[in-house]
Amino acid sequence: MCNEASSDSILNSIKKLVMVDTDYDAFDDIIKIHINTVLANLVQMGVGPIEGFYITGETETWEDFTQNEAILEPVKTYVYLKVKMYFDPPQNSAYIEAINKQLNELEVRLYTAVGGY
Repeated sequence: MCNEASSDSILNSIKKLVMVDTDYDAFDDIIKIHINTVLANLVQMGVGPIEGFYITGETETWEDFTQNEAILEPVKTYVYLKVKMYFDPPQNSAYIEAINKQLNELEVRLYTAVGGY
């Protein structure tokens, strides 16, 4: 399962970051819901395809979501952190606060990068 699409798969990369093996699919539906919620938020911010975007499995890639290389890595970080907060939030309140600050900064930077401010 080491093809080009799966190596850049939105679902598989987020699963790795939230510490779920890419071959383990028991949480896929839950993780996809969270990913799609975050992607919808990004689209509303002007990041990503204007017509909207959602994933259905492991075939959708980050480049399918955006061709803008200047924001690609911040988008990945933003989706990961938001999914982490939904799927497996930390128990430490200081850690939650730090993640929320990072998310706020990423939102401002992404919004600015696409001409929102």
